[in-house]
Amino acid sequence: MKLSFQVKLFVSLAVFFMGLFVLLGVYYYVDMSRQLYQEMSVRARIQAQEIALIPSLKTAVAHHDITQINQFMTQVAKRSDASFIVIGDEHALHLFHSVFNDRVGKKLVGGDNQSVLKGKTITTIRKGGLGISLRSKSPIFDNQGKVIGIVSVGYLKSYLDNITSRKVVNITLSAAFILMSLFVFSWFFTRSIKKQIFSLEPREIGLLVRQQKALMESIYEGVIAIDAQSRVAVINQAAKHLLGLNQSSREVRGKPLSELIEPVHFFRPDIMLQQDTHDEICCFNHLTVIASRVRIMLEGKLQGWVITFRDRNDIDAMAAQLSQVKRYLDNLRIMRHEQLNHMATLAGLLHMGRYQEATAYIQSQSEHDQECLDFISDRFQSPTLCGLLLGKTARAREKGVSLRFDPACEMREPFHGLTESGLLSVIGNLLDNAIEATQRASGAHLPVEVLIRLSSRELIIEVADHGVGLDPAIREHIFERGVTTKQHGDHGLGLYLIASYITQAGGSIEVADNIPSGTVFSLFIPCVPALAPTEEETVYATGTH
Repeated sequence: MKLSFQVKLFVSLAVFFMGLFVLLGVYYYVDMSRQLYQEMSVRARIQAQEIALIPSLKTAVAHHDITQINQFMTQVAKRSDASFIVIGDEHALHLFHSVFNDRVGKKLVGGDNQSVLKGKTITTIRKGGLGISLRSKSPIFDNQGKVIGIVSVGYLKSYLDNITSRKVVNITLSAAFILMSLFVFSWFFTRSIKKQIFSLEPREIGLLVRQQKALMESIYEGVIAIDAQSRVAVINQAAKHLLGLNQSSREVRGKPLSELIEPVHFFRPDIMLQQDTHDEICCFNHLTVIASRVRIMLEGKLQGWVITFRDRNDIDAMAAQLSQVKRYLDNLRIMRHEQLNHMATLAGLLHMGRYQEATAYIQSQSEHDQECLDFISDRFQSPTLCGLLLGKTARAREKGVSLRFDPACEMREPFHGLTESGLLSVIGNLLDNAIEATQRASGAHLPVEVLIRLSSRELIIEVADHGVGLDPAIREHIFERGVTTKQHGDHGLGLYLIASYITQAGGSIEVADNIPSGTVFSLFIPCVPALAPTEEETVYATGTH
């Protein structure tokens, strides 16, 4: 049966603690026994030396007064904790034994008496009449310094072992209590760890980590995860490629985000703490990107953010292709409707035999279309911009609105303050908004007036309509994402995109009322010198507010 991580960890901790306590128990038993023997050796030596110095005992030993020795030493033995006390004469014969009275007159055993009779105090562990014991022997000197006897004070090994055992038992009980407490702690500790890792097994966590790594590297967008202190926690290869970083992920991890990306408004701490954001146009290390930022919350506390971003040029390219296809379809549909209307009118005139009027009608339509085409193609150098303006003109005419181009319109040179896709997006969104606002106005639809003029200092784009105007309640917020005056459709992006492009180009936007009704949008974008010739970009004009 396969054990779970919690059981494995608990068993491992239990075995470790038990092994640790066994080792500590053996060590403390040996150390305690050693210390006890040292302590009792000192105690036995001190007692033997002090007894050997008692004057009355010296006199009794010198005269071999067994009775006096017995009376005196019996009282001393009662006050001592020694296992035995023995008094011998200068010939190593018993004069007193605290345990066995019948030993008097017999030879002292142990084989360590000769050193004592020479005047030395010794401490040994020997086997005597009572068994193995720790004993200290001290000589008894007379007044002339001659050895006249021996004092032996000893502690049986069994007595010392009992003392050690009692201490070990007490320590063992304490250790068992501590061990049980550790077992309980280990069990709840393992449960806590299991909960923190969402009840996953280590192998499952390892698999998830590998899956996450593979997932991160398979994402085409740049992904960066940062902690609450804005230090990089995770970064994928796409992010490093877009930011132009050559370091490995290990080297980047832990660095402040400001060291990888030049400080921008998107990463201001107060902005990041306020709210998450999606698809915001930013500039990361001179690369224009569309970025999103989402907070990471755990148990109600901020842990960091996940930032995803992608190169806006890639999105522009795809959007431009879609916009171009859509514009072709719109233009074809518009042309089909117009041609059907023209054919119906011509058919009616011919059916009535009004041939002269039919000829005049054909000439007037051709002249109007050709005049518009000649004006736009003559005043604007960019073919894509010409195509956009012609398409918007036809679209407006289909909706019953006309576009009136100011005679001052002129843009005969490339403009480098904006990418061509950005410029087309700005103009396209302004015209769409003006056409839609004019449609919503009651009464006759007045023309939408358009001025696009490039001077040596700036590009001026002005679109004025006579539509419904702006609601004062949202006038201050019209350039925010999702704010719209329309009631149907997917709106709230047009003016937001316009503001994003103009802000990045260092330009400004003015919004004014158009008397007697409508709105005037005026855009001023400063010119910048061209760094190098650029290829023509695909048309990109999408979205409405």
